[in-house]
Amino acid sequence: MKALKNIIFLSLFLTLYLGCSKDRADTEPVVEAYQALNVSYGSDAAQVFDIYLPENRTMTTKTLILIHGGSWVAGDKADMNSVRVFISALHPNVGIINMNYRLAGLNNAPFPMQIDDISAVVAYLSENKSMLTISDDVGFIGLSAGAHLSMLWSYAHDTNSQVDMVCSIVGPANFTDPAYYESTNPTYQGLYLLFGNPSIEFLESVSPFHTATASSPPTQLFYGGMDPLVPNSQGADMDARLTELGVTHQFQFYPEEGHGWEGPNQIDTITKISTYIETYIETE
Repeated sequence: MKALKNIIFLSLFLTLYLGCSKDRADTEPVVEAYQALNVSYGSDAAQVFDIYLPENRTMTTKTLILIHGGSWVAGDKADMNSVRVFISALHPNVGIINMNYRLAGLNNAPFPMQIDDISAVVAYLSENKSMLTISDDVGFIGLSAGAHLSMLWSYAHDTNSQVDMVCSIVGPANFTDPAYYESTNPTYQGLYLLFGNPSIEFLESVSPFHTATASSPPTQLFYGGMDPLVPNSQGADMDARLTELGVTHQFQFYPEEGHGWEGPNQIDTITKISTYIETYIETE
């Protein structure tokens, strides 16, 4: 589940891109850089995040929220550290939140618990934006289950239209897809036990495919054709749905990759995400 870790080509990639980074103004910073680890946003021990804010930021500085994977029942924000590293290196003027959320179990369903945790983090940023010297506009980069949560929150729970981009890396998108719903694969069927074997109506309410609208934010979709956990139809159908709705988006399918990848395709993914960040997060 820890895709995008151990980035073999990171050094080469950074060497190629750092020379293209925006020059920092030759002035004293307006504010100092700020970093804090394991900031609490709730009463549960799992409700913590790490925050990284750049120097020279202003009230227009936007923040990217990173959501780790782990099938809704496992994982940790440390799994997204490699993503944080490349964002910090290529986009030093962007804020980053790397968050943990409460993990699900058989008697502790992921919804609405994990969506509520994302809402709490976004609310924290909004309530403290003056103190932090940031905008309350955000973007999301999610991996696997974290990608599902990122899309779902951005499409169905962003009541204040704060999301400027969302990136899904191998994220489940439609739990009513026959590839999931009619499959006898125990891995797929475990999803319905986790969510409480809910009705079709409920499954639609927690599926980004069904909750996307014409006003959904710009979206990136990355999927592998050999993924043992996410059917190929998930990415393809999400691409078709966003096209139908007229939502700005980008769909990248790697036929020979699984649930995460390294090498040239990883560099391609990073390059495309970097372009999205530059376009939708670094702009004022």
